[in-house]
Amino acid sequence: MSQMSSIPQDRNHSTYEAINKIGRGAYGTVYRAKNKHTGQEVALKKVCIPLTEDGIPMNTLREIALLKQLNAYDHPNIVKLLDICHGQQMGSDLMMFLVFEHVAQDLAMYIEKHPKGFQTTEIRNLSREIVKGVDFLHSNRIVHRDLKPQNLLVTSSGHIKLADFGLAKTYDYEMKLTSVVVTLWYRAPEVLLGLPYATPVDIWSIGCIMVELYTRKPLFCGKSENEQLGEVLRILGKPPKNEWPEKNIPIKWSSFHITEKVELKTVAPNMCETALGLVTKMLAFDPDKRVTALEALNHDYFLEEPINT
Repeated sequence: MSQMSSIPQDRNHSTYEAINKIGRGAYGTVYRAKNKHTGQEVALKKVCIPLTEDGIPMNTLREIALLKQLNAYDHPNIVKLLDICHGQQMGSDLMMFLVFEHVAQDLAMYIEKHPKGFQTTEIRNLSREIVKGVDFLHSNRIVHRDLKPQNLLVTSSGHIKLADFGLAKTYDYEMKLTSVVVTLWYRAPEVLLGLPYATPVDIWSIGCIMVELYTRKPLFCGKSENEQLGEVLRILGKPPKNEWPEKNIPIKWSSFHITEKVELKTVAPNMCETALGLVTKMLAFDPDKRVTALEALNHDYFLEEPINT
């Protein structure tokens, strides 16, 4: 337990008063709350941690260290961790409270509030900030793994903050992550196929989200892994057989018969050519051919003169 000594803790979690429940993340329930002493509104994430004989498990300590590490950089597109405090022990479980800055809306809500859509400049600014946040994570060897509009917060001034790192994992470049985690509609093909994966899964999710900013509706809406994969191939086309990983997967290249391919440009007719070019690079079927976050930031889409239509 001595490993916890360097973690900022409020010894009494009752400093924070819950106002209402605002969501449920991968690891716990999130409440809108306020600091009783300062009146500051916060997002309080209640996490239940199973204890081991040695106390708090190492993977939890690593997650907390990761949150602290991210916080030290004070990145404008990453939600800030304000405090960590312990609640009561319940049997073999410990309640822990992660206190984050409170942002009142997520990107899904923000899209709903704009029934007429967005100007190209705003889509570009939102997209750039998403990519900047992801580039920061990837440069720190972190894969978010659950990027979706509900995990992207939009501040009152219209800026993006990446949230819900319950599924983030620090990885080293020799390791591949294998558990299925990403919300179905934003899952990359390698995840749907049950293959090892790394940072390109986040890039795929960004590509899906960028199209959604133009169309105001999700790009691929399958109800199962197979159906989701079919939706991907229907719009992006079936990859060459040599790009299909036939080994150790139950889904075969030959099982998909795409008769009517729908072009991405048809799905999002209001996308400019440079946006279409970037999204196409993000939605490459082969993860090795996907653009990186850093490469995306240097794409013409983010560098050309603003378009105000």
